[in-house]
Amino acid sequence: MTLSKPSLPAYLDNIHIVLTRTSHPANIGSAARAMKTMGLHKLTLVAPNLMATPMTETPPPFDPQQPQSFTLPEESFILASGAADVLENARIVATLEEALADTTLSCALTSRRREITAPLQTPRQLVPELLQAAARGEQVALVFGNETFGMSIEEVQACNRLMTINGNPDYFSLNLAQAVQVVCYELFSQTDMPMTHLQQEDHAATHTQIKGMIDHMESLMHDVDFFRRRNSVRLMRRMQSLFGRANTQTEDIDILRGFFNTLKQNLKDKP
Repeated sequence: MTLSKPSLPAYLDNIHIVLTRTSHPANIGSAARAMKTMGLHKLTLVAPNLMATPMTETPPPFDPQQPQSFTLPEESFILASGAADVLENARIVATLEEALADTTLSCALTSRRREITAPLQTPRQLVPELLQAAARGEQVALVFGNETFGMSIEEVQACNRLMTINGNPDYFSLNLAQAVQVVCYELFSQTDMPMTHLQQEDHAATHTQIKGMIDHMESLMHDVDFFRRRNSVRLMRRMQSLFGRANTQTEDIDILRGFFNTLKQNLKDKP
């Protein structure tokens, strides 16, 4: 029987990843991939300011008067891999205020302490509050700034929570997509989604199956004169106990008995 995959919690649709003034086309695609692997699909791009890259020599310009006319380059879709739908459905706006208009909780991702009184919290500390709000039907946003400059003080002030990813104080340099992955993973890990669909089905061997395999093993041991200086009864009792404790599976029994049959046949064929 094949175990069915669990359904994603519907409230994850109330969580938005917001990328503001992103400059590298690949980072947008990689962020989309990071989102989808963790069950998130709502992406908002705020005034993307794409730079030229070897793959995107002429980046598309962003017109704040017509934000929806902006089209992501092929490079973003290549890096998104199987998450092209996240990019295709991305909301594109001119300002962060517009992106956050319908949200109740918005987290500014920053590693710098600003002139703001809001406490700086890690994803693990903030996620329970975010998930509870999303489960109530509220819109929640996690805002990531430009790769080079991060979030401006104005962008941080537009949010009502500060989130930081703690790391090595002597060297902390997360790529934008890596930061998105870390936060999205923490969100998903706290949904308590079961992993039963990833686990191998359990087909425990019965007492009779284990005994049959032990008898088969004993017969082969006699054939190779294994018991010449050993107590066969005592040894086979230990084998029975060993396989009885080992959560032996029917597949294990089949493998061992197949091996015993092959070995026995080779002994017969030996001149």
